[in-house]
Amino acid sequence: MKSFVFAVLATFVLGGCASDRLTDADRLALYRAHAGAPVPSFQYFGQLDGWTPLGNTALAVWTRPSQVYLLELQATCTDLDFANAISVTNQFGRVYSRFDKVLVLGSAVRHVPCWIREIRPIDVKALRAAEQEKRQAQMAERDKA
Repeated sequence: MKSFVFAVLATFVLGGCASDRLTDADRLALYRAHAGAPVPSFQYFGQLDGWTPLGNTALAVWTRPSQVYLLELQATCTDLDFANAISVTNQFGRVYSRFDKVLVLGSAVRHVPCWIREIRPIDVKALRAAEQEKRQAQMAERDKA
């Protein structure tokens, strides 16, 4: 009986924690809402400061802690959600839409390159504030239930 009660409580606790996380669709909508107009390219310093998959057709890449770009891909990028690492091709230190691609690394399977369709700079401060607001709204909604 104790194990049954524990299992039920664990399900509610874990379910509550999972609902505090934003889904890929929610995050992609937030990034798109805080993205500027498309740009043809961005400067690439040889390595990324970070990256966030936003489903399998978009991702955000940090070139510096306060500089983020939304990369919309031409097609589905296999295993992007599960990748441990990515690489971005570049032309002499610049990443161009329609010419460069995202490569998913760390998988035994050879993947097709993911071509970059569009590049849009992100307003990082506004994005962080919107993410925090969304999480607080989710927590408030969960507390009501």
